[in-house]
Amino acid sequence: MVVRYTNKIANTKGFGSFTRLLAKWKGSVYKLVWRDVLVYLLLYYLFSFIYRFALDDVQKRVFEKVSLHCSHFRTLIPISFVLGFYVSLIVSRWWGMYLSMPWPDTASILLSTHFHGTDARSRMMRCTVIRYLNLGILMTFCMIAPGVKAIYPGLEHFVEAGYLTESEKETLDRLERKSSQHKTYLPFLWACKVVERGRREGKVKDEISQKSLTDEILRLRGCCGELLGWDDYNIPLVYTQVVTIAVYSFFLFSVLGEQFLDPAQNYPNNLIDLYVPIFSLLQFVFYIGWLKVAESLINPFGEDEHDFEFTALIGRHLEMSYMLGDCGEAGFPTMVSEAYWDATLAAQNEASQFNQPGFSLANQFAVDSNSVA
Repeated sequence: MVVRYTNKIANTKGFGSFTRLLAKWKGSVYKLVWRDVLVYLLLYYLFSFIYRFALDDVQKRVFEKVSLHCSHFRTLIPISFVLGFYVSLIVSRWWGMYLSMPWPDTASILLSTHFHGTDARSRMMRCTVIRYLNLGILMTFCMIAPGVKAIYPGLEHFVEAGYLTESEKETLDRLERKSSQHKTYLPFLWACKVVERGRREGKVKDEISQKSLTDEILRLRGCCGELLGWDDYNIPLVYTQVVTIAVYSFFLFSVLGEQFLDPAQNYPNNLIDLYVPIFSLLQFVFYIGWLKVAESLINPFGEDEHDFEFTALIGRHLEMSYMLGDCGEAGFPTMVSEAYWDATLAAQNEASQFNQPGFSLANQFAVDSNSVA
């Protein structure tokens, strides 16, 4: 379920418009990082307790040297560069996935416009094309989204839901025995064949209309293919491992390197002694939160709060495509003279005066001057 919040900040009035979002828990950074923060604090206070109460003076000096060593060399990890580039790549990938989402609205509008006829045969052919488009999209979603696959685990469930007929299921089963490749392209092929049949029967008036419908059907097939490609070809695992190791090793060393040491020893940058590592904690939340963003967006095909709503999208596509593609003559309003009809006629008459032969602005100015005199 996508967390929607931009309507809360539509009007940016006053100071700190984003501050009203900080109290939200669902989909927040707090919900993502609180477990990591808890582990970090437990480890930090464990070493702090050992340093303050469990070690003698000689052992404290050794601990302080180890702490200063970790504080110095942990800065050599290029965490900002590695993590920033990785998150940028993940966000670009996520946006590409969204742009690849198939929307059958345009195909349904073209189908209603170019596939003529109000008889039962014409309606059946239009509805069949719409059903095939939704079937192809649903089969694609089942291959990439575990939540959709749980609802439609097999072809028999497609038949029960009305997306597939028994004869079509037998065709898919027969092809499945011949080839192990996915069959999501078949419904789009069937849809193109129905459009071609409609052209032969005169329900699609010309080749241009047929081409418009076929091109849009193939564009939807291309979108489904892109989604399958995003799901099959991931960011190299080694890159994800490098980023994860870099972030967690950085803060593992910071558990020792960020300890507050005895100010009496006059170590550099250790002038005060505090019990709460405020700035270290903020740094931890920022970097771990950054990593959690990448973890949330790297695969938006699941059922997390930041993932795409495939289940709701299936119902939306089915309802919208049938509403647009098979609305019939009753779905079109009656044309009337609207409120701007007279204003449009007046503007046209005024414009026609300027197009009359012999008309000039100088003559019009002379006529207006004489009328004033």
